[in-house]
Amino acid sequence: MSGVVEIQNVTKIIKGRKIIDSLSFDVHKGEVFGFLGPNGAGKTTTIRMIVGLIGITSGDIKIAGSSIKSHFEKAVSHVGAIVENPEMYKFLSGYQNLIHFARMSKGVHKEKIDEVVELVGLTNRIHDKVKTYSLGMRQRLGLAQALLHDPDVLILDEPTNGLDPAGIREIRDHLRMLAKEKNMAVIVSSHLLSEMEMMCDRIGIIQNGKLIDVQLVNEFVQGENKTFELEVTPVQKAVSLISESNPNIKVELTENGIIAPLKKEDIPTLVKKFVESDIQIYGIKEVTKTLEDRFLEVTESKEAVTNA
Repeated sequence: MSGVVEIQNVTKIIKGRKIIDSLSFDVHKGEVFGFLGPNGAGKTTTIRMIVGLIGITSGDIKIAGSSIKSHFEKAVSHVGAIVENPEMYKFLSGYQNLIHFARMSKGVHKEKIDEVVELVGLTNRIHDKVKTYSLGMRQRLGLAQALLHDPDVLILDEPTNGLDPAGIREIRDHLRMLAKEKNMAVIVSSHLLSEMEMMCDRIGIIQNGKLIDVQLVNEFVQGENKTFELEVTPVQKAVSLISESNPNIKVELTENGIIAPLKKEDIPTLVKKFVESDIQIYGIKEVTKTLEDRFLEVTESKEAVTNA
């Protein structure tokens, strides 16, 4: 199934340097897609190409089937976006700002403005001047502006920058709702990995301009094997036994015992071997990894290969 956004072998060269290198992935309706990468990896450059702020050196980007290169206006008509911070006229009210932006799109009536205002939770403050708004309220007003023309795709670059925990949660809940109830494709770029883990359905990781991986968040975080902490004694005897049975796995020592990547179905057999070898078992528990843990594992391993 092709996505509502299709990045097709896109390359961007600036001053002889390849910033984006043969990037390809799809984003589908009804999902929140997280775009992750270290600083300077090419996230913002890619987003700028998707919305047409900078050109594409080679390859193509299609939005709802229309090419950014050959049918730009038709393609971007399907997109609502906030790249970096939303810019508003602070001397006007939130409502006056939305009326101004509505004039730039066809068919946006008062009813639609009222709908998006309620959607982002600004009904009680929409007629106040923007200069009196908190950062979180300005972010929500920017979100309302991006939604005025009923886009199929919503693109947000660092949407939670500078927000307090309550504001971050509000934005997260709004984006999940838009994907689920409006069947919208939402693309989010952020460095707050804990938030991305709670917000996104899939993630794409970019490093040095290249796509490393695209996976469902849960599958990416879990990896192929689960990691278990085994509280045992004597520790070295247990390490030797695990290494004999699984010579290719890396066993780490902890204050309480050892940590090892194992398959869940192998645990009963391992426990039996421990008992037969007079190794005392005080506890076995799964070590839950976070998106941050896995992100660092993947990007650091790729960096090591690149520098080797």
